[in-house]
Amino acid sequence: MASRSSLGVFAAFAVASTSVLAAPVSAAPVHAEPPAVNPDTARSHLVRVEPRGPHWERLYVESGSMRRVIAVDVLHGGGPGPRPTLYLLDGVDGAPTSDWLTKGGAAQFFSNKPVDVVLPGDGVGSMYSDWDHYDNALGMNRWETFLINELPPIVEGYLHSDGRRAIAGVSMGAQGAMMLAQRHPGFFRAVAGMSGCYSTADDVGQAVTALTVASRGGNPENLWGPPGSRQWRAHDSYLGAESLRGTAIYLSAATGVPSVQDLLAAAAAPDMSAALQRAGGGSALEAGALTCTDRFAHRLAQLNIPATVEYRPAGTHSWSDFADALPPAWNAIARAFHGEAAKLDPESALS
Repeated sequence: MASRSSLGVFAAFAVASTSVLAAPVSAAPVHAEPPAVNPDTARSHLVRVEPRGPHWERLYVESGSMRRVIAVDVLHGGGPGPRPTLYLLDGVDGAPTSDWLTKGGAAQFFSNKPVDVVLPGDGVGSMYSDWDHYDNALGMNRWETFLINELPPIVEGYLHSDGRRAIAGVSMGAQGAMMLAQRHPGFFRAVAGMSGCYSTADDVGQAVTALTVASRGGNPENLWGPPGSRQWRAHDSYLGAESLRGTAIYLSAATGVPSVQDLLAAAAAPDMSAALQRAGGGSALEAGALTCTDRFAHRLAQLNIPATVEYRPAGTHSWSDFADALPPAWNAIARAFHGEAAKLDPESALS
């Protein structure tokens, strides 16, 4: 049986072998130019609202910290308001329209759910963090400031929210969601990470984070300085797990074994060989995320911090699998919104 350290090395290898292909596992072009910065931007405010579909609007929010307009999609919940707010983060591609909407079925899933869902776009390779320096490929990234200080007053005011909020994400977005919850204790009532890694200070965490940024053309040293520096440690949710006490936590990952959906999708693809190659890369990436998730879950258990942890028997880091992971994540968040945070014994949650 492999040791935990060897599994950690495998996790880094898995990400290294697939991150340039993964979005989570589809090729993504590096931005030809970084997003333009407007030096005259002085404050954050709502610029305009655009209808996108039933119960779906796009808010254009000018960010004072990033000095540009960010497109933020909003799914209006069902039932009487005011409602709580769920911030749902995308993976590494951070497309202008979140892949949760174009590939993950979020609009259909949340239809008539008693929650308003906020999906920020255009966070490609950003780790949803404040970067130390401007990046020539990925531009100005001040996502922590935007998601904690700038966006909530604007979007929650527009939605007339009830003040309860949670954050969730997949892959890079899972790491970002956990990082934001850990660095701002009490700001979110619940956090859910699906198929993510949660360390940035150890060798594996540094490799995963650096490769995520580099896979989309960014310079990892522009993120938090040289890997191993104080800022890399400050963003490590494994090291900072104690600050998550009192927040409802949900974690999930799959084994990397192809699901029935994965196999059917490969069989139906125009280029079956390429589809199988992508599925193989996704298998390795998901197996790495499983190791990361298991390690973080055991850290929470050591600290006696309750968490709901679900290991799915099949899944290859694909959007069909992420769509399947969303309902149980939402169930855990919904319990937290209603004051029923997970009461599982931390050790039993790992079985």
